[in-house]
Amino acid sequence: MLDWLKNIQKEYPEFWKTYLEKMDKKSNRYVAFTLETTGLNSRKDVILSIAAIGIVQDQVLIGDVFEIAIPQYKYLHDNGITHDFVLESKMPKLAEPAAIENFIAFIENAVLVGHRTYFDVEMLNEVLEKLGCGRLRNEALDIEIMYKKVHDLSEKSIALDEMAKAYKLPVTEHVSPTDDAYNIALMFLKLKSKLGLK
Repeated sequence: MLDWLKNIQKEYPEFWKTYLEKMDKKSNRYVAFTLETTGLNSRKDVILSIAAIGIVQDQVLIGDVFEIAIPQYKYLHDNGITHDFVLESKMPKLAEPAAIENFIAFIENAVLVGHRTYFDVEMLNEVLEKLGCGRLRNEALDIEIMYKKVHDLSEKSIALDEMAKAYKLPVTEHVSPTDDAYNIALMFLKLKSKLGLK
């Protein structure tokens, strides 16, 4: 390895170095994930929770689940927003740096699958930048884009519930972000099959 590259990598936190080492190999695992955030501005808003579930060989792995709530007391207090969601959530709670570190360890080199994935990846990249890391290297797929391709749609935004109804999947009450991650996983498998993806 080039010396200058080694020196750059030495500046990264250990968990990020471990993550980068895993990116040399292709994974057969997908991870369906979702974030709950305080808004839609990746620079100003913050992540309140992350939920994810693994998929291998077209099987959703119920035992391969990640869920974490992130108390963002300072942000919420400064913006006059209640933090009841975090206080009442039964999900495990971690401060943002530890939550992101755990999430990176969970996803490893898997292909990420989400709904409007670009935004979620940008939110994660903003936090990773604060932690002195690089940007996510995982391949990422978006079920909304896949759905539009299957149904030959262009402009229209498609809500997760709308897609679930179209494929007769259960529409969740959004009580837990893990429910949404599970629905994203089921939707992905349906769309993957319809698009003939391996």
